[in-house]
Amino acid sequence: MTLRIDVLSIFPAAVDGFCSAALLGKARANGHVDLRLHDLRDYTTDVHRSVDDAPFGGGAGMLMKAEPIFAAVEAVEPPRPLLLLGPGGRRFDQDTAAELAAGDGFSLLCGRYEGIDHRVREHLADGELSIGDVVLAGGEAAACVVIEAVTRLLPGVMGNDVSAITESFGERRLLEEPHYTRPADFRGWMVPAELLSGNHALIERWRHAQALHRTLAHRPDLIEARGGLTDNDRALLEEFPAVPYP
Repeated sequence: MTLRIDVLSIFPAAVDGFCSAALLGKARANGHVDLRLHDLRDYTTDVHRSVDDAPFGGGAGMLMKAEPIFAAVEAVEPPRPLLLLGPGGRRFDQDTAAELAAGDGFSLLCGRYEGIDHRVREHLADGELSIGDVVLAGGEAAACVVIEAVTRLLPGVMGNDVSAITESFGERRLLEEPHYTRPADFRGWMVPAELLSGNHALIERWRHAQALHRTLAHRPDLIEARGGLTDNDRALLEEFPAVPYP
C-alpha cells in the first residue's frame, strides 16, 4: 500500500530536496510513499502572488492569508487529516508517527512569517503538530521531520524490521543502547566483552540492560510510562554495569 502525504508550502522545493535523498528518496522511488508538494503561491489571485498581509489590530510581522490556503486545499483535496505545523500543536512523537503511518494518508500545512490567519485553524485544519518547544522560520523543516519519522515505519521501507522495535522510542519504550563497530580496540578504548563473546543470548541481555541504564539516566519518564522496572529489569541492571554515556 502507498501512503499519500501532501505538503502545502511557499517553499515546496525545500521539502522536495530533503525528501529526495537516502531512505526517503528510496521510499518514494519504490512507491511506498506518494509525496505531493503544492506551492501556495499558485493559488493566489494578484500579480505579486501575495500570500501574506498585515494583521488586524497591528503588531510586528505579517500573517499568511486565509484565501490562498483555502483555495489550495479546495482545489487539491489533499488527504485528511490536514495538520498545521506550529509550536502550539500536539507534541509530535513516535506514537503520533505510528498513528499517521497506519492511516491512509495525511497532509501538512507549513506556516511562515508571524503565523497564519486563525480562520485556517478554526475552519480548515484538522489539528496542529509541534516538533518541540522551539520556533522556526517556517514549517518546512518540521514537515521533513514528520515525513521521515512516518515513512520509516511503513512496511518494507527499512531493510531491517527489527529496527522499529529496538531503536529509541520503539516498541520497547526505551532509549537505544550504545553500538560499536570495528576495530575492537580503538585508541585503547575497547568494545565491551559481551559484544565480542559470540553468545547471542548474553548479547541481548547486555543490550537490554544498557538500554535500561541509559533510559533511567536520561529519560526516567519513559520508565515510568512503562509502569516502572520489572524484576527482570532489576536483575539485568545488577548483572551488567552501565557503560559511560554522556
